[in-house]
Amino acid sequence: MTIVQWLAGPTGQIFASASVITILVLMLFMSIRLYKSYRRNKLYRLLIIVLPFVILQQGAIVSTAFPGLSQSPYLHLFYSLAELLTFIIINFVFMKLYTQPSTRLKGLPFLVMAIGVFAVAGAQLAFMPELLQQPVSDSKLPMLALDFYGLALTFAILLNLRGIDQRFSYSASLIVYFVYQLSNLTDAYVFHGQVPMLVILSHLLPLVYYTLLFLLLFEWVIERLVMTFQSSITDGLTSLYNRRHFNKKSEVMLREHKRIAIIFCDIDNFKKLNDTQGHHKADGVLKQVADIIKEETAGIGAAGRYGGEELLGLVAAPGIKPEEVAETIRSRVELETMVTISVGVSISREGSSVEEIVKQADEAMYKSKTTGKNKVSLHPSMQKSRSRSHDEASKRNVSV
Repeated sequence: MTIVQWLAGPTGQIFASASVITILVLMLFMSIRLYKSYRRNKLYRLLIIVLPFVILQQGAIVSTAFPGLSQSPYLHLFYSLAELLTFIIINFVFMKLYTQPSTRLKGLPFLVMAIGVFAVAGAQLAFMPELLQQPVSDSKLPMLALDFYGLALTFAILLNLRGIDQRFSYSASLIVYFVYQLSNLTDAYVFHGQVPMLVILSHLLPLVYYTLLFLLLFEWVIERLVMTFQSSITDGLTSLYNRRHFNKKSEVMLREHKRIAIIFCDIDNFKKLNDTQGHHKADGVLKQVADIIKEETAGIGAAGRYGGEELLGLVAAPGIKPEEVAETIRSRVELETMVTISVGVSISREGSSVEEIVKQADEAMYKSKTTGKNKVSLHPSMQKSRSRSHDEASKRNVSV
């Protein structure tokens, strides 16, 4: 037996369906995990309900490979109906998952499609009742109207993918399914299983289709995991590191570089801005200031939100003077936004902790706040360090 004969025969059908069932079980597991994490999203629950039916439908295909069962018209009818109904529901779920917020996907058209499946099947059986009264002699129950209805459904969905984020990947899966339906129709009504390649396509293309859906769902899970991680370490409004993660980041950099500086920024008259301009305007200004701090510390440290209108910059790169970075931030805020900031700078000393450095920078910022605002102040310990460095440099110059 050649590989072509093996794939075109009952064994090839069982292999393909078993592979599809394996993929569906993995998708079901992911859907259950998603539902446990996001119970408010009813789509995951719908996916959990429909996937077992797809598994049963694939099980029906496997059973048709065995003598006796393969001739049951009711089994073939169940397979045909389940295939189209699950296809409609699964596509509704995936389109809903990847539909952009600006585009509202309504469920009514999909409900009409599902009702149409029963209407078309019922109409054909009403005109041809003998289909269920005799064994299936061919590999497929000749439900021509239902098969063409399924082909039209796929084509209609394929033409209506506006607002889908993963449009290319999702379109590829629908094209694969459309080709599968065409090959299945051609094999069943024209060549009657006499062309092995058409039989192989009808066996293997569902495997490709569900593999593409699995990859889409897997990508969705990864995106949710990344979003969850990001939300746990960043502030929702400013996208800066939250206080807890900023402290952790600072501790790591302190261990690595031995020396770090903290720039403590407080927006001047922020409460007045909130009261007169409203929260929306104040939040926009806060985000502008945060973006400036993030840009100026990119590559040399990090930025975080300490709380309220208090924002932090971390400088850990050697050779960079933190007071110059602080002054750049202050001047940019004054020029690019409608507010000013009071800034304090502190640098680490041997044995100092991140909490101590932040506290010292806060004290320096308070000095800026109480002596005129819109200025940069260095903590006294930093000024002493700068003075010692200057004196030592002067002595070296004198000795030379």
